[in-house]
Amino acid sequence: MNLYDIYEPGQTPLPHQNDDILALGIDLGTTNSLIALAKDGKVEVICDEFGNSILPSIIHFNDNGDIDHYGKNSVSSIKRFIGKSYEEVKNSNIYNIIDCYEGNPGIKIGSKIYTPVEISAEILKQLKKRAEKALGREVSKVVITVPAYFDDAKRLATKDAALLAGLDVLRLINEPTAAAVAYGLDKKKQGQYLVYDLGGGTFDISLLKMENDIFQVVATGGDSELGGDDFDKLIAEEMLKTIDGLLYKEALRIARKLKEELTDKEKAEYENFTLTREHFASLTKDLVNKTIKLTNKVINDSRLLPNEINGIVLVGGSTRMPVIKEKLKDIFPITIYDDLDPDKIVAEGAAIQAESLIKGSNHLLVDVNPLSIGLEIMGGMVEKIIPRNSTIPASFIQEFTTYQDGQSGMLFHIVQGERELAKDCRSLAKFELKGIPSMKAGIPRIKIKFVIDADGLLTISAWEETSSVRQTIHVQPSYGLPHEVIRTMLFDAISHAEEDLNARKLLEVKSEAERLIYQVNQVKSEIENYLEKDLKEEISLGVDELKRSLELNKQDLISTEMKKFENTIEKLAEKHLELKFSSKLQGIKIEDLEKLSK
Repeated sequence: MNLYDIYEPGQTPLPHQNDDILALGIDLGTTNSLIALAKDGKVEVICDEFGNSILPSIIHFNDNGDIDHYGKNSVSSIKRFIGKSYEEVKNSNIYNIIDCYEGNPGIKIGSKIYTPVEISAEILKQLKKRAEKALGREVSKVVITVPAYFDDAKRLATKDAALLAGLDVLRLINEPTAAAVAYGLDKKKQGQYLVYDLGGGTFDISLLKMENDIFQVVATGGDSELGGDDFDKLIAEEMLKTIDGLLYKEALRIARKLKEELTDKEKAEYENFTLTREHFASLTKDLVNKTIKLTNKVINDSRLLPNEINGIVLVGGSTRMPVIKEKLKDIFPITIYDDLDPDKIVAEGAAIQAESLIKGSNHLLVDVNPLSIGLEIMGGMVEKIIPRNSTIPASFIQEFTTYQDGQSGMLFHIVQGERELAKDCRSLAKFELKGIPSMKAGIPRIKIKFVIDADGLLTISAWEETSSVRQTIHVQPSYGLPHEVIRTMLFDAISHAEEDLNARKLLEVKSEAERLIYQVNQVKSEIENYLEKDLKEEISLGVDELKRSLELNKQDLISTEMKKFENTIEKLAEKHLELKFSSKLQGIKIEDLEKLSK
């Protein structure tokens, strides 16, 4: 006789939930986010209790500015703000942006202010909670994916968000690299492949060489300000010309829906606005062409001919737009692969890398630095120390000297980017080496060492060869959240842990009660004509009492009313089942039933 364990729907434990060490992969996306777990190379994207694998990257707030699952105010596409300065995002026409931490942007909602790091942390907390509920254990160790073209500031801000969410980041991995890992292991592909990754807010294009479980990034490029959101904006702007009184934020929501409809239809409509595939292609021509130019640049950087590339792997939900595949087919004589879910593949690759880091594996991942890192020198020029597409982790040393007699200090300005002038590049940090021995100009030998780790984050050391003078810094971007602010946030989280837990429990029971009311009303309306008067009144009374308890916003009261309502719900369920069964039997003869029973 076989014995089976039976679990409630959505509560079945995964086969590896009792492993001692557990690490998961997270795709922290602009539009959607996912969390996945790998075991022996087999990957499972973790779903919520309703079977949803995708978590919209949206945080809701009430009118006071408190985080509330049912709040009317929402923040989405926060990934586009993370790691940026106030100056870069202050002109947003969607959110009220203020300067909250010495050049750091904050979004004002009600009476509260939230940084992009804090909002990103809330998304990560939701993923953490989802995984812990599914696995029945605490989750802390993760690999998080980032766009390949994320600079040092954005990468560091992502790690800060994870820290606030109570996560230990084992590695940041570039999104197209993660996709290649998942695709290469799943399809056992060998050769050189382009990974074309168009997400909600970013575009990455990487060329990877896959050979005998070695995944080597040959070249990478992209634009961290180009994604599906930009396609939505163009549609929204067209709609605003046609439809009077439409708010911009609402136009964006409708635009996204119309864009998604065009995946399967030739045209999509809203009121008096019609969007055809042809119109959409014309509208977004420049955006699509921009991705093609960046793709060609990566091919040129790799010094390969298009016919030497084995295929293009499509990644990111925005690659579902027919206009993308059509353009790629027109331009490149290369096989296009889209047979894995573009939404899940990045999280799956991150999970595989997470398992590799904690348990070891046969595959080796070799990534590159997407943007050059250098120093500002005399005249505001940039001396590039780490060229873009350098294999990481890596270490580079450069020697400098003084330009004035008796010079006792030297200021270093670290920048990132491909422009020749420092003012046109991203400023990462400034620091000073003091105490240089007094010598004639040109005699001191000052060496500066750049170490870039596997996450793409930078540490710099500088020293004078003839003395013991030395300075080392972990690069904190000029407008990154100060560590003391991060620490304060963490202490606040700890001190409010009980309060936060109670608030979460209240939200959970409210959600359950609201879902129950909805389901009861749906069933009641379906079989209303068959219900006895007493049962109708009993249901109405139970719903009213439950609604009243929700208005009072007390967890215990809501739970009590739900308990009291159970008996009524059972009666309704029995009646519903009885009617369903009787409808199935209509038209069937007794002799037919007797035959079925034999």
